[in-house]
Amino acid sequence: MDVGVVYPQTELRGDPDAVRQIGRAAEDLGFDHILAYDHVLGAVHADRARPLTGPYDEHDPFHDPFVLFAYLAGITQRIQFTTGVLVLPQRQTALVARQAADVDLLSGGRLRLGIGVGWNYVEYEALGQDFATRGVRQEEQIALLRRLFTEPVVDFSGRFDRVDRAALVPKPTRSIPIWLGGASEAAFDRAARLADGFIFFAGGIDQAVDAWSEMRDRLRRIDRPVGDFGADYVARPQGGIDQLTAEIDAWREAGGTHVSVATTGLGLTTAEAHTDYLAKVADGLSHANGT
Repeated sequence: MDVGVVYPQTELRGDPDAVRQIGRAAEDLGFDHILAYDHVLGAVHADRARPLTGPYDEHDPFHDPFVLFAYLAGITQRIQFTTGVLVLPQRQTALVARQAADVDLLSGGRLRLGIGVGWNYVEYEALGQDFATRGVRQEEQIALLRRLFTEPVVDFSGRFDRVDRAALVPKPTRSIPIWLGGASEAAFDRAARLADGFIFFAGGIDQAVDAWSEMRDRLRRIDRPVGDFGADYVARPQGGIDQLTAEIDAWREAGGTHVSVATTGLGLTTAEAHTDYLAKVADGLSHANGT
């Protein structure tokens, strides 16, 4: 099972040195991937007739994940990169294809494209996209992305996008894996039909294990091989290193393929504090595995 880390950008205030420090430390400590969340804008929550339901506001910093990963690709050798998740329907499909292809090419095939529909309607409006149709648009975008990644010339007419006999050049050397993330029944259903894997976020390890079991049942019902479908659990620290390693072991026992360790919410305010915590996690995992 691959073990990675979540880049804790909301706690590092956009510090560019922290990107370098944590990126290199994650690779040096033996972690397999870095996962980055995505928001283009943070919106004020107060005094809105339609409440914003997510946890982030105008004070929370986010780097663009494609730019973040392109930078990290140049200073690392091995570690993989995962968007977890890119809010795809608020972005232009062809542009995402270009950005993802370049990150994958420049990193030597190290990108996993995790996508979701998001919750911030203010962000959608600012980017000129319709929040209400985000789910159905995402389905169309997945199909178009895969064609752009693989076909010499694409002629596509959909509800949201038109590509009139055009090509993505240079292409990635493979069809970049597309994973979904979220916590809704609609997201689970869409992933079972269309995705290469799923990123489980909410509710802790027990809920994630149950959701993964249900996802495997969905796959079997539509005759998709479970072994070809990935499962990543975002582990949030709650009760110390021992509890975290126990959650990782439980996810491995449940057949999970990836786990991403978050270090937010622990009062760590510097890159050094986050890397020190990750070193303890790596040490704890090493002892738990008897190495």
